[in-house]
Amino acid sequence: MADDLESLRQEIFRVHGISVGKDDPIMILFTLNNRLLAEGAKAQEEQLEQFKSELEGIAYQWGNDAKEKAERILNASLTASKEAMASLMKASASEAAKAMQAEFDKALRRAEAPAQTARNLVVLNVAASVITLAAALLVVWSSLH
Repeated sequence: MADDLESLRQEIFRVHGISVGKDDPIMILFTLNNRLLAEGAKAQEEQLEQFKSELEGIAYQWGNDAKEKAERILNASLTASKEAMASLMKASASEAAKAMQAEFDKALRRAEAPAQTARNLVVLNVAASVITLAAALLVVWSSLH
């Protein structure tokens, strides 16, 4: 500080040609001015640190908010995906059941024709057996009379 005062006195003498003493009011003003500048710089530094911590807090809060929103979006997407998958699975199962029913109906229709033919043959065989039995009874009856 003493060097600052001495360099100020030399600068005033060089620029203005006036010699200023150490106890001159201008030197007091210089000292006060330096003190006020130092205090102002210190206050600004404190405010800057406070602002920095507030910004960090806000940035942290924004990060948490963004994380929460991302999680909600992800959960909603997962829920929608699950619902879509369940719907698709239900539709696929329904279509598979319909296809199986159609195939079963086709197989049943294919089996019906041979079964009907077999029934017809059985009826014809029974009719032939009845006719044969009737003929045998007639032969037996005619031989007894």
